[in-house]
Amino acid sequence: FTPAMMIMPKNSPRSLAQNITQTNQANDYLSYLPYQPALTSIMSAEEVAKAFVNHYYQTFDSSVDGLAGLFSEQSMLTFEGQQVQGSPNIVQKLKAVGPVKHNVKTTDIQPSSNPNAIVIFVTGAIQIGGDNPLHFCEFFQLVGTGPGQYYVHNCVFRLNYGL
Repeated sequence: FTPAMMIMPKNSPRSLAQNITQTNQANDYLSYLPYQPALTSIMSAEEVAKAFVNHYYQTFDSSVDGLAGLFSEQSMLTFEGQQVQGSPNIVQKLKAVGPVKHNVKTTDIQPSSNPNAIVIFVTGAIQIGGDNPLHFCEFFQLVGTGPGQYYVHNCVFRLNYGL
């Protein structure tokens, strides 16, 4: 992984990372400012992953259809043990969950065995349809398709019930 790599959803005129140029460390969330090439060229794997996580859950919570460009036909989602493949099928599965609100608690990031990939593990709470929040965990593998371009190759989601 090189610092110059960024996330670019398919069919997007600009990459997510091109819109992210400053980290608000006090709130540990990313501020969106106009594109500034000098700043985006130094994004670390951690910054890219955090930007992805922020974008993914904000989009999921507001408009699931907006996630379609993050997946490809090769993408695989395992949602509570059910596997679906391909962007349209993944979006359909996520829409079937209904209205949600995510509250991310932790994000762990590692390089993958593929030098053009990042693995991300997220934990948090999800509120489905206004019900009480439930704990969840989600795993992503982002795979690079070119300089600064990634798609979600793998995604695994599980609710965490009392064991």
